[in-house]
Amino acid sequence: MVNSPHETHHRAFQQIPALFTSAFRLLDLPVPDQAVVTAIDSDLTEVRPIERHVDTLLRLEFPGGEPYLLLVEAQTKRDPDKPDSWAYYLSYLRNRYGCQPILLVVCRDRATALWASRPFRIGHPAHPNLTLTPLVLGPHNVPKITDYERAAADVPFAVFSAITHSNDPDAGAILAVLAEALQKTDDESRTICAELAASGLGGTPAAGIWRNLMETGLFSFRGFVAEGLREEGRVEGREEGRVEGRAQGRERGREEGLSLGLKEGREQGREEGRVAEGTEKLIRLLEVRGIPLPDDARLRITACDDPELLGLWFDRAITAATVDEVFAQPQQD
Repeated sequence: MVNSPHETHHRAFQQIPALFTSAFRLLDLPVPDQAVVTAIDSDLTEVRPIERHVDTLLRLEFPGGEPYLLLVEAQTKRDPDKPDSWAYYLSYLRNRYGCQPILLVVCRDRATALWASRPFRIGHPAHPNLTLTPLVLGPHNVPKITDYERAAADVPFAVFSAITHSNDPDAGAILAVLAEALQKTDDESRTICAELAASGLGGTPAAGIWRNLMETGLFSFRGFVAEGLREEGRVEGREEGRVEGRAQGRERGREEGLSLGLKEGREQGREEGRVAEGTEKLIRLLEVRGIPLPDDARLRITACDDPELLGLWFDRAITAATVDEVFAQPQQD
C-alpha cells in the first residue's frame, strides 16, 4: 500500500481503475460502457540517460471504440517546469503507443488546481505551436460528498473526494459519511478504500479525525490499519491480520506458554495474520484485473507463508499481464 498523500492521490486510479468513470463524468467526457482498464508501465525513460516517470498511466479500451491512455499526475504546488514535462509525456505516449493520451491532473488545493487548469503555450507568443490544457480535478470542481446515499452509491469516488478535500474545514463530515458507507462494502473493497483514505490524508488534521473514527470502534474494518496506528498495530497485532489471527496467536501463547511464551504467540499470530491478508489481497487484485488464475497458481499463493514475497507478488500484479509475470524470479525485475 502506498504511504504518502501524493502517491495515493494518483495511485487511487491504479488501486480502483473504475474511478476513471466518475472522473470522466465529472469532467463532462463521454464514458462508454464495459471499459477495460489496464495499468501499464509508467516509465518514460529514453535511451539517453534521462529518466522521466509519469505518476500513473492507464490504458482504457472500449468495445467498438479507439483506446485511450489516461495519464494521471498528482500536483501539490505550482511548478513552472511541469507543463513542459506534460507536453513531453503526451507527445511521447502518442508516438510510442499510437493512441490518444489524456492528461488528468489531480490537486488537493484550489490555487494549484486553478493554475494547472490554465492553457500553457509553447512557441512564439503571437502564434504558439502547442497549447496544453490539462484536465484538472481539485477542490474547485470535485464535490464534497457529505451525503450518505451519494457516498454509498460510489464509494471509490467518495474516497477520492475525501483525499481531495483533506484540507477542507468540512473534512470531518466527509470522513464520517465515508466511514458509514464503507461499512456496507465487501471486506476486500473496504480494506483497499480505507487504506487509501488513511494514506491520502497524510499529515493533515483530517488524518487525526480519521484515526479517531477508527479508535471509537464505531467502524470496524476487517483488515484496516490507519497510517497513524501502524506502529501500535505492530505491537498489539495487526488488525488487518484478522481478529482470528490475533486470537490464534494469544491462544498459542497460552497453550505453549512454557516454551513460547505469550509474546512469541502474539508475534506468530501477527505473522499469520499478515500472510492471510496478503493472500486475500493478491487473489482479489488478480480477479479484479481479469488475470486468469489456474488452480496451481492459486495453490501457490495460498501455500505461501512469506508476507514479504506475497507483497512482492502484489506489487507486480498491479501491472502484470499474466500470472507468470507475477511469479517471475526476483533477479528478473
